[in-house]
Amino acid sequence: MTSELGFSDLLRLIDDRSRAFRSAVSTADVLDVQVPTCPDWTLLDLVHHLGTGRRSWAATVAAGPDATSKLPAPTDGDGAVPSDPEALDAWLAASTGQLVQSLREAGPERGCWTWWGDSQSPQTCGAVARHQLQEIAVHAYDAQLTAGAPQPLPDDVALDGVEEFLSTCCSTTSPWPHEPAVVDYVATEGRAWRQWVDADGSRYAPLDAAHVDETGDGEARADARMTGSASDVVLVLYGRHPLDSLTLEGDREVFDRLVAWEPE
Repeated sequence: MTSELGFSDLLRLIDDRSRAFRSAVSTADVLDVQVPTCPDWTLLDLVHHLGTGRRSWAATVAAGPDATSKLPAPTDGDGAVPSDPEALDAWLAASTGQLVQSLREAGPERGCWTWWGDSQSPQTCGAVARHQLQEIAVHAYDAQLTAGAPQPLPDDVALDGVEEFLSTCCSTTSPWPHEPAVVDYVATEGRAWRQWVDADGSRYAPLDAAHVDETGDGEARADARMTGSASDVVLVLYGRHPLDSLTLEGDREVFDRLVAWEPE
């Protein structure tokens, strides 16, 4: 599936959310504080993860479609992680710059190695940009929360984020080990999506939010539904908010099983 955001929009928003991340880090009193939503990490660990991860993806994109795995980030020269706060901020900015430059030079249609080979997302640089935006946006929220000033994800980022998560992180051909189920995700901004899980795996499609309760010929009603702002839905999907922060309808066990499911 393709994003409703254009490729240039994705690159612009990657830079915007990276700036939001850096701004949150700059307001934190110390960097060795624990990140509430990533309890195994300090804020400094999160900074290292975001910076080295973007450099790694920049190298992977630049390697072209023949790459067979994700490439490591360079660790010498500009790749070395500084300890001085001002230098660390500049290093983070350069990390994002490398990613955006690699993506821009490659263009959205060029093939790229990805870890989501059997999903509904294509293995292209455009899909990489789309997922990178969500990873950076969620980590910006992590940093804001750690600094004491969490902000919802911007509407355009969050609305694309629900669909991106369903197409990339949820979509799989691994068999669903339970009774087949239909799940609806409804954003209060007026968008909705439907997910089917069964012996063929998991797949999704956009759904007309105005007709979310209606069924077509032979189409089943949803067994479960979650409703909330797009930002809240994304943050629940990424485990940043609890399920109960959304309005849940239907069979709650379906959601519990989805959270616990680890496709092979």
